[in-house]
Amino acid sequence: MNTRPGKTDDTLKQLLIGILIFGAVSQLGGMFFVNSMSAYTIGLWTGIALACGCAYHMWWSLNRNLTINADNDGAARAFAIKHNLIRYFFILIVFAGVCVTDFAYPLAAFLGIMGLKAGAYMQPLVKRLIYKDRS
Repeated sequence: MNTRPGKTDDTLKQLLIGILIFGAVSQLGGMFFVNSMSAYTIGLWTGIALACGCAYHMWWSLNRNLTINADNDGAARAFAIKHNLIRYFFILIVFAGVCVTDFAYPLAAFLGIMGLKAGAYMQPLVKRLIYKDRS
């Protein structure tokens, strides 16, 4: 597995920064629209933590898939499918736990999970902000 710092590691860091920025903006924006700030905060940051974990798992599984299964397309496809299912199952379990326990807002948790998408869209902007001094 490729563990040396490189472009993939920088991209992962930029994605995680984008997720955290989305979480902070969502925290500030949502505080005006909720009845229970603590339930909103717990739900949102549960989803943000899950999004960060999913981003890391995606990076790890893609990196491992490309390194280990470079010659065997069928094994590479099976590995990718297996790890996608693991990720989605974990999201489902955590989200179901939030819905059943009623200690946090499920919609806030969903908003946090969507931070993965927002972070992906924000990655080019984060990259420009981080590397503006280095260009």
